[in-house]
Amino acid sequence: MSWLGTADRTHAGCAPADAPGRTPEPGTVQDGGPGLLPGIPRQRGGRAAAAGDAAAPGDTTVREAAARPRATVPGMRWRPWRLLPTPVGTPFTFGFAVLLVATSLFAEYGDPDLVSDLLQGSSTDVAHLARSPLMVLVASALWIAGGMTSAYALGFLFVLTALERRLGGLRTAAVFFGGHAVATLATELPVAFSVAAGRLPETSLHRLDYGISFGVMTCTGALAGLLPAWLRWPLLAGVGYLAVTDLLAYADPMTDWGHLLSLTLGVAAWPLLRHWRTHRARPAPLLGEPVRPALQGAGPT
Repeated sequence: MSWLGTADRTHAGCAPADAPGRTPEPGTVQDGGPGLLPGIPRQRGGRAAAAGDAAAPGDTTVREAAARPRATVPGMRWRPWRLLPTPVGTPFTFGFAVLLVATSLFAEYGDPDLVSDLLQGSSTDVAHLARSPLMVLVASALWIAGGMTSAYALGFLFVLTALERRLGGLRTAAVFFGGHAVATLATELPVAFSVAAGRLPETSLHRLDYGISFGVMTCTGALAGLLPAWLRWPLLAGVGYLAVTDLLAYADPMTDWGHLLSLTLGVAAWPLLRHWRTHRARPAPLLGEPVRPALQGAGPT
């Protein structure tokens, strides 16, 4: 019973609950204060009103937060610094970016002869792939063709950061190096067959080929599948247009074919990536929560 009901009884001529010779009614208190009925309290206006009633009489913070749209609640604001890698949030992208900065500075200011030897040893041409494929596939991705100001260097920062925040470091590394390796082999093996058939000179076996562009293009195609539609299709259209334009210019057709193939590989991986993202976002079972057995039909042993 609320205090209003108690006051109405008093004004109506009813004796108070603590009057002599009268038994107190359920829900009233002996000191004449406001009494409450036992059981579940009243809820007025749902959760938002309950949150507002819980606040202090002069405090409107809870009421304003309940009535405020979700996008403007503190903690839900867009944070632009999350576009860049951090040591804690995106350790793979951050560590790889630091390594690429170091190799780029060395390529810019190091001894030219030593830099040339290292780039030749890291090249994923047919000759090096035939001798040490695993080493050159990894080493070729440690250099940026065009330096730190190239478009692929900027794409590496933003694309891999966004992808790692959605998939995690190990899976982002798998997408990057997987696309880099597959696109490299897919572009170099036809060169080997063409040289063997006499359609290309033997100098094509020692072509200088290195950089992160294949991995970045694969991650770009993969990231598009994890974005909302209003971002996905403009991103694919813009990057695809650039790849096709470079291919039609016919300046470096093998590399340009590799860029288009890398983007296609990222798009083809959408079902797997969405499965990874769903599995990563699934909450872990709480302590004491029963775990469903893997084999439902297994009997006692």
